[in-house]
Amino acid sequence: MLTVDPSLPTPPFEQVKEQLTELRATGALPASHRLPTVRHLAAELGLAPSTVARAYRELEASGVIETRGRHGSFITPTSPQTRTEGVRLAHDYVRRLRALGVADADAVRLVRDAIGGLPAT
Repeated sequence: MLTVDPSLPTPPFEQVKEQLTELRATGALPASHRLPTVRHLAAELGLAPSTVARAYRELEASGVIETRGRHGSFITPTSPQTRTEGVRLAHDYVRRLRALGVADADAVRLVRDAIGGLPAT
C-alpha cells in the first residue's frame, strides 16, 4: 500500500508520513486500523527501522496515529469519523434505553451522571 521513491527530494520518512496521512484522510485506512510494526514496514519498504520509527513518532505527535504500547500503532479517527461514530452510539443508547422503558429525561440524567463520574480526558 505504501511506496517510497528514493529519487524524490522528499525524505523517505516524509513520504511515509504523507501517504499514511492521506490514506487516513480518504478512509482507505479506517480508524483503529492496526499498522505494521516499525521493523515489518521498514523491511517491506527497504528502509532503516529508524526511518519508519521517525515517521511513526511524528504521526503520533500530530494525532494521525496512536501507539498502544506492545499492542502496536493504530490509525486515529478523523473528526468526521468521530462524529459519525458518536451519532451511531448515541442512537444505539437511546434505542436500548427506550426498549428498557427508561424515559428520555432519565436517559439524559444518566448520561450527565456518567460524564460527571468519569475523569476528564
